[in-house]
Amino acid sequence: MAFNGTWKVDHSENYDKFMEQMGINVMKRKLAEHDNLKITIEQNGNNFHIKESSTFRTKDIEFTLSVQFDYTLADGTEVSGTWEMEGEKLNGKFSRKDNGKVLTTTRMIVGGDLVQTYHYDGVDAKRTFKKQ
Repeated sequence: MAFNGTWKVDHSENYDKFMEQMGINVMKRKLAEHDNLKITIEQNGNNFHIKESSTFRTKDIEFTLSVQFDYTLADGTEVSGTWEMEGEKLNGKFSRKDNGKVLTTTRMIVGGDLVQTYHYDGVDAKRTFKKQ
């Protein structure tokens, strides 16, 4: 349950290049760099409730580990996939509905921070969140 709490984005690495590879236009990428994203995570066993709130939208997501679900990214890209717990790390594997390409993401606690990594079509990125 180490993920429980509210986390605010602190900094990003290679996030613009990642979004470009995802096909997000330059205007949306510039806005996303300053989205002030906050993630509230509530874990109860294998069930998760996540609230994402940013300058642009607020979205509630509920999922159960290992159970496939559909999700729409902030730019409107639709994906389908699962989250799995591997030790203290959450691993997500999602397929885009428009082109079938795979987006992988991880969430882990590192030094008290929530670190989320992304990999898509040869490009890696990372966002670090501070607990609020």
